[in-house]
Amino acid sequence: MDIFMQAAIEEAKKGLAEGGIPIGSILVRNGKIIGRGHNMRVQENDPLAHAEIVCIRNAGRIGTYSDTTLYSTLMPCYLCAGAAVQFGIKKVIVGESVNFSGGPEFMREHGIEVTDLGITECIEMMSKFIRDRPDLWYEDIGK
Repeated sequence: MDIFMQAAIEEAKKGLAEGGIPIGSILVRNGKIIGRGHNMRVQENDPLAHAEIVCIRNAGRIGTYSDTTLYSTLMPCYLCAGAAVQFGIKKVIVGESVNFSGGPEFMREHGIEVTDLGITECIEMMSKFIRDRPDLWYEDIGK
């Protein structure tokens, strides 16, 4: 597993340790991490604080995002897929889409290369969370 996905997994674990939803994200440019974040919906009482949104926010104003790659432990939802489209991110690499299918077609339709790695650790971490905290999970995905 590459170092960037491992960093995203570490972000997801931070979120879980804080009592939140275990989804982590990393933004990479030129082989360096320029943004990182994890889902903060519970911790910040903010329904828009998804991991990818927090990550992009933490990267700050960087001019263009067209030369960045967004990593996420889980396939981005339409909110986060929309952010990737809006900012012109060209590549999204995800740990898994077994627990949540998200919006890969939407991203691909807008020119984003989407790679789903199907990482067992990501699948197991998310499935355990969904089993243990269905209330938080279904709130997170708007159901």
